Amino acid sequence: MLPPGSTIGILGGGQLGRMLAVAAAQLGYRVHIYAPDATSVAAEVTAHHSQAAWDDEPRLAAFAATCDVVTYEFENVPVDTVRFLSGHVAVRPGAAGLEIAQDRLTEKNFVAGLGGRPAPFAAVPDRAALDAALEQIGAPAILKTVRMGYDGKGQARIMTAADADAAWDGIGRHAAVLEGFVDFEHEFSVILVRGIDGEVRFWDSPVNVHDGGILATSTLPPPQAVLDQQDEARALMAKIAEELGYVGVLTGEFFACDDGPVFNEMAPRVHNSGHWTIEGAVVSQFENHIRAVAGLPLGSTATAALPVVMHNLIGGGIETVPDLLADPACHVHHYGKAEVRDGRKLGHATWVGTSPA
Repeated sequence: MLPPGSTIGILGGGQLGRMLAVAAAQLGYRVHIYAPDATSVAAEVTAHHSQAAWDDEPRLAAFAATCDVVTYEFENVPVDTVRFLSGHVAVRPGAAGLEIAQDRLTEKNFVAGLGGRPAPFAAVPDRAALDAALEQIGAPAILKTVRMGYDGKGQARIMTAADADAAWDGIGRHAAVLEGFVDFEHEFSVILVRGIDGEVRFWDSPVNVHDGGILATSTLPPPQAVLDQQDEARALMAKIAEELGYVGVLTGEFFACDDGPVFNEMAPRVHNSGHWTIEGAVVSQFENHIRAVAGLPLGSTATAALPVVMHNLIGGGIETVPDLLADPACHVHHYGKAEVRDGRKLGHATWVGTSPA
């Protein structure tokens, strides 16, 4: 059990790191941010910040020497960075989940091997393979780069085979996976936290609505179609966490379909669809992640009150903050990012026990 006053290192300097740092401070911990970026909204709320490349081993070793445990805030931290640090300090979660989540093809095969059901998929290592994949999967379909890409990036829709060339060019001609479209009622997420002792707790599953590939809203309670499939989706995520020896918050995104939940993807970290837990749950995903990596007892994941609505403030949406603050029931989170641009997550707003005015 990590005593208060210890230092938790966080790889990555974005808003998830910022909210993790705030949760750590509330439990009496110091936080050290490590990220290549010159500016870091996470570092703004911490005492220590190392700006260095992911492969700068001397700087990584110096960072590790200041930390009692290290975690990460996004899934594109290089696996080699985590492996190097693991030779100097405990890293929770470790490299296993990160390595799987960074490769969509590996992830789908891994989940299928555990009994999960991803959307129909086929590997597309080159342009010629795309034609074969379209014959196998059919259209419409979506082409996604195997590595990198999030919030709709690295993806292209293929409505007919005639779209193949444009889609291949659209993803930069990188190795990809072709996914068949899924006929679903709702998108929902399963967010769990797993402690060092293997205890697993789940938050209630929100229904997620995306706009342009970016999460727009997460709401509770979910409709019956999601509730009916929540237990099956939870069982899969618990199996994934156990298989990985995972410690911390792990998220899975699912489609609620007529014949059961279809796995979309996982994120080995705290997740945008769990931001509602800051005010809407007894203990948030951020605090419970810190509790888990520090070896503390996990807190209650119960929902505080219903309904709950979390609305992302994307791009120019951040300009609505004064109006949101005029709503006494609204909890506003501004991430402190200086540059406003389309598609950039700049904050979020949450209502608990009531709906937006």
